Amino acid sequence: MHPRRQQELVKLIARLGLPVNTQVNWCLLDMALTHPTMGIPNYEQLEFIGDSVVRLAASEFLWETYPDKSVGDFSAIRKVLVSDRILAQIADSYGLDRYLVLAASAIGDPSGRISRLADAFEAVLAALYLTTNNLSLIRSWLDPHFQKLATEILEDPARQNYKDALQEWTQGKYKALPEYRVREDTGTSDRSRRFIAEVWFRDKQLGTGTGQSKKAAEQAAAKVAFALLTQ
Repeated sequence: MHPRRQQELVKLIARLGLPVNTQVNWCLLDMALTHPTMGIPNYEQLEFIGDSVVRLAASEFLWETYPDKSVGDFSAIRKVLVSDRILAQIADSYGLDRYLVLAASAIGDPSGRISRLADAFEAVLAALYLTTNNLSLIRSWLDPHFQKLATEILEDPARQNYKDALQEWTQGKYKALPEYRVREDTGTSDRSRRFIAEVWFRDKQLGTGTGQSKKAAEQAAAKVAFALLTQ
């Protein structure tokens, strides 16, 4: 590995709050921050492991922090904590973008930024986990994020998953599902691409929302609809 690249990765370790002399498998960390557009190896192989690592970290955190909560609560909270939206948000707080090596074609695709950050973040967790075969290099800095987010989720009756909450409401009351109609906003440039979603139920539009991905737009629309139906 080029010394300059390793220096960059050492800076990332410091940003995570780990000691700069932390023993890390630098080759794995470099791989975790290499986009598939750069060929093989890349973060996709590590992402597979990282998906399980972040779920384990979230599960341990919830079990230790909220011993009085039910398994249903654990599942609902964890589903949000390990979502692409949240993982990308945490990755962004550490400036993970600046350490990610990718081709110009990927840089020019802003709509894929959330999934790109989430995937790379999972891969970084895998690299740290495989260095020690435990969560010792992860939970010290990840737990505070989980704590803040879990508190917010517990205060939200929809657990911040408005699509699921809306579906449960419509199924419970009418035994039917809402319908989402999504279109791309043609008034924006490629670099600021966004989607517009409408949620309909029983031939009535309940809400609209926008987002940089179809899923984000649907969640935004569902949030409006859920608030309307439960106010």
